[in-house]
Amino acid sequence: MSISSEKKRHYRSLGHKLKPVVMVAGNGLSDGVVEETLRALHDHELIKVKFAVGDREVKKEAIAELCNQTQAELIQTIGNIALIYKENKEAKPNLSNVKSF
Repeated sequence: MSISSEKKRHYRSLGHKLKPVVMVAGNGLSDGVVEETLRALHDHELIKVKFAVGDREVKKEAIAELCNQTQAELIQTIGNIALIYKENKEAKPNLSNVKSF
């Protein structure tokens, strides 16, 4: 799934006000982290994930692996925060960070 640059720009502007809802600690991606990310993506579609891993390369690999396991699209990374998106056509407008705007 590829998102146009215009949509990515729009999602970045929406993500600016969001707080991280999932945190990945130094021990990497556990099944619980992946499940929580999937639940958050199902409800909100656009979420921030905070990575508390030390090395830059490890962080980059963890972000790629999380996006791969959840089938989400990476919109942006700034520091230790990744903004990811996964479309849910059945998302409730009052929960979705995309449909509420």
